[in-house]
Amino acid sequence: MIERYLTEEMNRIWSDTNKFKKWLLIESLAVKALESINQAPKDLHLAFNSVVIIKEEILKIEETTKHDFIAFIEHITNQQPDLASFIHKGMTSSDVLDTATALILREAGNQIIDRIDKLLYALKSKAIEHKYTKMLGRSHGMYGEPITFGLVLTTFYSEWVRNRERLVRAIENISYGKISGPMGNYTNISPYVEEYILGELGLNIEPISTQIIPRDRHAEFFMILGLLGSSLERLGVEIRNLQQSSVNELSEGFSKGQKGSSAMPHKKNPIGSENICGIARLLRGYVMPVLENVPLWYERDMSHSSVERVVFIDSTGLCDYAIKRMTSIVSNLEVHKDVMEQHIKDSKGVYNSQSMLVGLMGAMMSRDKAYELIQRKVFGGEVLPDQKDYMEYVEHIYTRVYS
Repeated sequence: MIERYLTEEMNRIWSDTNKFKKWLLIESLAVKALESINQAPKDLHLAFNSVVIIKEEILKIEETTKHDFIAFIEHITNQQPDLASFIHKGMTSSDVLDTATALILREAGNQIIDRIDKLLYALKSKAIEHKYTKMLGRSHGMYGEPITFGLVLTTFYSEWVRNRERLVRAIENISYGKISGPMGNYTNISPYVEEYILGELGLNIEPISTQIIPRDRHAEFFMILGLLGSSLERLGVEIRNLQQSSVNELSEGFSKGQKGSSAMPHKKNPIGSENICGIARLLRGYVMPVLENVPLWYERDMSHSSVERVVFIDSTGLCDYAIKRMTSIVSNLEVHKDVMEQHIKDSKGVYNSQSMLVGLMGAMMSRDKAYELIQRKVFGGEVLPDQKDYMEYVEHIYTRVYS
């Protein structure tokens, strides 16, 4: 993951420091569990408090072991030899790695939830501000009936409420650990140890695992992030379309000293929304690899590992960054009410075509004849008269969405 698209918060969550801290905690809890069933000396777990994690030393050991977790264990026992006969007893590395990953994904997911909450606040605030800002709706890019810009934003607000609910469920379904040994059948470790560790960590016990936690849990989580990408792109596309020179109803905030183009000084490009639309492609692109991680060989193979080392941090990091940037874009949107009003005036009332159609049908004219009459008038350049108050629905929809 390049630093340009990695937030400070997500960088901390995926740091080696945070990872090693969780590995150490799980191993400490395992020894503590063994103490409670008289399989390890009393208070031996306190030795973990004196362990100092030095990344460079672990990497040096890994050059020989060719196994990052074994290097980690050796690093600990080099400092605390008394732990050597009890650390990682009856466990496999995936017990620790998958359980720690569940903790980290939960942190990353909750970080994204926090971002979503801020985006929801920005959307709602802007929607309330422009509750009655009248503009033309568009269907196939053609003028439709008048709506309000607040209603446009409300459609996105409602979508992100659903996105939040989806991600909360995905976080719940990823919050599972396992401490059940190489085949998941507790051959050399008591189920009590698993219950103790996961209870302390606030994780659920994987009902039946292999050497690893089933990867359908991870696939679901990242499928939701892919969906968040599409929702981000839908909002980004709306802003980009309304910012086109020929439309000019919206524009992203433009700060003092900002430049839109190296060649054309007049331009204010929607670079933020364009950036987010590009990131959305990556978020969706990461979905396929995690889906392909689900069908592993027998009780486990290593083909998923390289994928996860890249996708987990990149996908969560990009999602966090993109939602943060979109929140800033929404908060600083420039809404050109005068242009919106002018487009309504320039439309020659074509937005009234359906109201006139319904009115003529109500006067007992056949639908076909009414349609042909209105179409002839519109294509001939005539102005259609107002038939309906298009603002009467606003209160009803806002009450339904924001109550």
